[in-house]
Amino acid sequence: MDAKNWSRDMVEKIDRARAEVCDLHAELIKWGLVVWTAGNVSARVRGEAGDGTDDIMVIKPSGMAYDELTPADMVVCDLDGRIVEGTHSPSSDTAAHAYVYRHMPEVGGVTHTHSSYATAFAAVGREIPCYLTMMGDEFGGPIPVGPFALIGDDSIGKGIVETLKSSRSPAVLMQNHGPFTIGKTARASVKAAAMTEEVARTMFLALQLGKPIEIAPELIDSLYARYQNVYGQH
Repeated sequence: MDAKNWSRDMVEKIDRARAEVCDLHAELIKWGLVVWTAGNVSARVRGEAGDGTDDIMVIKPSGMAYDELTPADMVVCDLDGRIVEGTHSPSSDTAAHAYVYRHMPEVGGVTHTHSSYATAFAAVGREIPCYLTMMGDEFGGPIPVGPFALIGDDSIGKGIVETLKSSRSPAVLMQNHGPFTIGKTARASVKAAAMTEEVARTMFLALQLGKPIEIAPELIDSLYARYQNVYGQH
């Protein structure tokens, strides 16, 4: 997509996405999900064709401090990870985000953190088991572990997509790396990141106390259906 050919409506959508993605990085700090510059949020911007072929994404620049970020610093890339507009290099995880967007058209936002408890589960290659009603609500089951993959190309993205194909979870723990979360919007993906760390911390503590009490699969299904379809304002 050529930035020079964007319509006014498209420019406005990109500007809103830049502002939102910038603001959401402050949420990562607020919920204790990141240290220094280790984490990123991106948002899909739907193109004008309506079929996804001209969708783009807005993502954090690489290595920039969160408290210095401005909307203008956010980098606009196509869904192959190529810079379309921006004066900074995009996040080192750009290829992973782009792969998710290309292969999961329903996803509107991706978040990556190295939050402590979730990353501890990733370090030992252990899924976060579903022994909490909150997990049934939010994740519909355990939070799965994805394969080890090096940063820099779309290997991480492939692992995310393949792992989440067989899960209702909006989160995956990439082995030896940390959590990646998805959502219909960028804000939803950040919420999923915060909830992932919350349940990881609680489950870690529960496992120290003894053997957690299982929730029957049919009850997890019921919790998930209620929360996804009834809970909140509609």
